[in-house]
Amino acid sequence: MILETSRFGQLEVDESRLICFEEGVLGFPDEKKYALIQTGEGSGFYWLQAVNVRDLAFVVCDPRLFVPDYQVPVKAEELQTLGLDDPTQGQVFVIVNKVDDLLTGNFQGPVVVNVENRKARQLVLSDKRYSTRHPLMRIPKPETMSKTA
Repeated sequence: MILETSRFGQLEVDESRLICFEEGVLGFPDEKKYALIQTGEGSGFYWLQAVNVRDLAFVVCDPRLFVPDYQVPVKAEELQTLGLDDPTQGQVFVIVNKVDDLLTGNFQGPVVVNVENRKARQLVLSDKRYSTRHPLMRIPKPETMSKTA
């Protein structure tokens, strides 16, 4: 299928690889289907692009790239809605935000995807070890990048 996006124009995506959020993503309950778009070869960042809204997309990444011991305490009923028996069977992402020159991840609202059936759910955690703006990395300033090139 052809997907219209505001960032990449038209993209061809395999419809069988779409991710379905039965309850939508927080703040966007009506948007249920998304495509996961890789941002570049070898990059740990992806775009979670809404299928029906060309301007709705989130940057996501695997939180373990930045916090290797990050674990999501998933309740049994949440696992069942995704068709998972074990939380380690799912792929975990966090939504990334840019705050000034810092990239942060929403570690209290992780997205869990069953890679087999493509069902997904955004969880809301009460674990206070992490925040909705957990620091991931600083973005190099353009003048710094040109001096080192």
